[in-house]
Amino acid sequence: MDLTFTQGNLPAASAVLTATAARLLERGEPLWPLPSLTPDRLTRHYPPEGWRVAWHRGEAVGTYVLLDADPLFWPDDPPGQARYLHKLGVHPATQGRGLAHALLAEAARETREAGGAFLRLDTAANRPKLRALYEAAGFRAVDEVTVKGFFVVRYELGVG
Repeated sequence: MDLTFTQGNLPAASAVLTATAARLLERGEPLWPLPSLTPDRLTRHYPPEGWRVAWHRGEAVGTYVLLDADPLFWPDDPPGQARYLHKLGVHPATQGRGLAHALLAEAARETREAGGAFLRLDTAANRPKLRALYEAAGFRAVDEVTVKGFFVVRYELGVG
């Protein structure tokens, strides 16, 4: 699938994440509370310039936020060593076409070009489908930690 990427489009990122979360909720696999995915709420937790949106034929099909630091989940990391990915979402209308892997590859490319050695992320330890996705994309589990009451697996991908 031919994708183009833009940066900082909070309304498009919010729309993709909301559609993704609503579909997961319908399937009985809640991931993010829908009220937390408005542009205003996303801006409270992530800088607008960190958002990436993947577009195909004028439609927003995927999103993620890429950060230079993640002191909550990776507090001991030295500056500049890695970039940190959060809120990976693929619009339900385009799921099953390898877009999640394309988004992860784009984040890895951007991390490498910025001089980072690793792309890092975390996911809930009880999400086997997400864990399988990340592992299939080449990420390795670093450890399992509890952060603010959430039991997560931290993953990294060497990009250097």
